[in-house]
Amino acid sequence: MNNLFDIKDNVVVITGGTGVLGRCIAKYLAENGAKVAILGRKEEVGNTIVEDIKNAGGEASFFKTDVMNQTVVEQNCKDIIEKYGKVDTLLNAAGGNQPGATIGPNQNFFDLKPDQFLQVLNLNLTGTVIPTQVFLRPMVAQGKGSIINFSSMAAFRPLTRVCGYAAAKAGISNFTAYMAHETAKKFGEGIRVNAIAPGFFITEQNRTLLTNPDGTYTERGQDVIRQTPFGRMGKPEELCGTIHYLMSEASAFVTGTVAVVDGGFNIFAM
Repeated sequence: MNNLFDIKDNVVVITGGTGVLGRCIAKYLAENGAKVAILGRKEEVGNTIVEDIKNAGGEASFFKTDVMNQTVVEQNCKDIIEKYGKVDTLLNAAGGNQPGATIGPNQNFFDLKPDQFLQVLNLNLTGTVIPTQVFLRPMVAQGKGSIINFSSMAAFRPLTRVCGYAAAKAGISNFTAYMAHETAKKFGEGIRVNAIAPGFFITEQNRTLLTNPDGTYTERGQDVIRQTPFGRMGKPEELCGTIHYLMSEASAFVTGTVAVVDGGFNIFAM
């Protein structure tokens, strides 16, 4: 029997590929034989990641993008097809937050800034919809592909503070289920759409929220640890196995699911 987890020569596109999580995932996939197209806004960082991957014997390229600009993403797709000939997997990892889309401990709902709330919805949700529409086309043409979206713990329950981000991620989980049905019914079972929902991982985006300058946990960080049965934050590399599974033939009959990688955060209740 063939190795169900074989991803050698799988062409994978990673939006948000220059972030802490995207960078780790890109390196892991390249180490396992995938050809990685890293999409992001930080060209210098992206080129450094590509250089690291190539120095380790892997294959990767960086493409500067704006996930909310369909024209730019379409050009990214053309360039990737020209270089690699196909797209097998799309990992929608681009996202972020804005201060005005959050409600701090000393604020209330009237402090929410609708313009920043909209920016967060667009970056996370529309920034998933546009790349999905663009990169789905070559998958439909070849009759096969895997799309993996990034949901969040905030999609399952109303976490305090992150009003805009939670709304966007809940939308991504719903969009994932919608697209799984849409693609299967209209384009066949060869195209699968799933999502991954990370627990709490330290990234540049949340570092100051969860940790103090000396590395100890803030009050918010301590709240997370109390809620997590494993008693710690996740490590970026702990997302890689689930993503590997969802992009490989090992998950050939899996679509429309949200795979949770959270150390038990979502199942724990006082």
